[in-house]
Amino acid sequence: MQSRRHPSTSAVQLVWFKRDLRVQDHRVLARAAKEGDVLPIYVVEPDLWKQSDMSGRQWAFVRECLVDLRDQLGALGQPLVVRRGDVTDVFDELNRAFGVAALWSHEETGNDWTYRRDKRVADWCRDKGIAWHEIQQNGTQRRLKNRDGWAKAWDAYMAEPQTEPPLLRPLSDIAANDIPTSRDLGLAEDYCPGRQAGGRDAGLERLESFLLERGRNYRSDMSSPLAGATSCSRISPYLAWGSLSMREVAQRSWARQRTLKQMPKASSRTWRGSLTSFSGRLHWHCHFIQKLEDEPRLEREDLHPAYAGLRPLEPDAERLAAWAKGETGLPFVDACMRSLAATGWLNFRMRAMVTATASYHLWLDWRKPGEHLARQFTDYEPGIHWPQVQMQSGTTGINTVRIYNPVKQGYDQDPDGQFVRRWVPELDGIDPEHLQEPWKAANASEIMGKIYPFPIVDHLAAAKEARQKIWAVRRGSEFRSQAKAIQQKHGSRKSGIPTRGRSPSKKPNGDQLSLALGPAGTP
Repeated sequence: MQSRRHPSTSAVQLVWFKRDLRVQDHRVLARAAKEGDVLPIYVVEPDLWKQSDMSGRQWAFVRECLVDLRDQLGALGQPLVVRRGDVTDVFDELNRAFGVAALWSHEETGNDWTYRRDKRVADWCRDKGIAWHEIQQNGTQRRLKNRDGWAKAWDAYMAEPQTEPPLLRPLSDIAANDIPTSRDLGLAEDYCPGRQAGGRDAGLERLESFLLERGRNYRSDMSSPLAGATSCSRISPYLAWGSLSMREVAQRSWARQRTLKQMPKASSRTWRGSLTSFSGRLHWHCHFIQKLEDEPRLEREDLHPAYAGLRPLEPDAERLAAWAKGETGLPFVDACMRSLAATGWLNFRMRAMVTATASYHLWLDWRKPGEHLARQFTDYEPGIHWPQVQMQSGTTGINTVRIYNPVKQGYDQDPDGQFVRRWVPELDGIDPEHLQEPWKAANASEIMGKIYPFPIVDHLAAAKEARQKIWAVRRGSEFRSQAKAIQQKHGSRKSGIPTRGRSPSKKPNGDQLSLALGPAGTP
């Protein structure tokens, strides 16, 4: 193809990449290319990366995705153009230089900052008389009136043909620019040695190896923090940042399920059960994003207003720091938090457990722990994260109160202690019998309070007190009427309103995070 400079009368189709860092199954790119020459742009927004839920590990992953995306677009004819600054300032610059015929992007359900930024972009487009075409990217629907028929619409959307990448005409006289590093953006040091690599090839490898090799024992292993690290798909960061599309993941998993149905049941039974569970979690991925799409305040306010002010808004700084650093004195909790810090990933049950520990046992308001976890997760997806944080903190009003026993979870999910020994080496001298409760060991005086802290709370007493406080709020007809309205708007059509479930005097199971109540959306 011959490169050409755009005359002032030849406007471009501006394709704005956000959380859709790929060219395969990218309807925005394909549709824009049909209308004219495409200028593919990614705007590095320093103010976004200063937000309390963003981090250096996330940017390092995104940067690798952008390097890969630049190559993908270059192979089509026009490499990715990168600019740094306020997005409307960047668009002004490009409009002056090229003329913008239309702005194209996928719909984004991001954090509060991106929500407000998109409103400014809409104002800019109206002011300039430029059409902004936003196209649905996954199963989340804009301006949804209710959840009736949502699952059927999800299936239909995912079954549509994937969009092939178009050829692009190269643009002249436009610098691609370098992609800044975390240091260039002034981000805090964020050492994460076990972080997954960004980019489409890495995402495809994780998907294919899961469907063909690693995923056989997904159903039985996914609750284990040790086995789950291998048996879970680990594609969540590639979905969160768009290196893979949900449609291609769903279609590839369906194809694998069809193949398994042709195999003898005896040899394929385990595989079939695991992929059935996996397919369910793909639905729930979008189900949770839909919650934030429909109710942006979820990131900032208790979903059920009755919980406002239940916990102090300004959390106990010492408890919060101990929890964040993995120094609570509860070995399994500490192992999970240290593993997360080093890898950027945690399986769904452990995400639920560490959140519940912060919210119930430590009685911390969900916002600050939620921000810390958001920064730690390489796969941070606001639409999944904030509804989950509220659900595990008991502030939705429509989900069963699940106060996980952090010691029992250690015995159940790490029975031989491998996970705790890996991440809490201070306990190497503790015998296996007492590893999850080292204060009971014969040599506890040599370790506890010296190289490893005593528990900062009595977890049984703290759970009892929290349960009483939570259930005190849930009593009464006014609470139930408000919960019913929340359920109608946000709840699965397969679940009810568990406001009158378990008596506060009875000990909850704490071992099960059922699909009906929603997994953490991290397949």
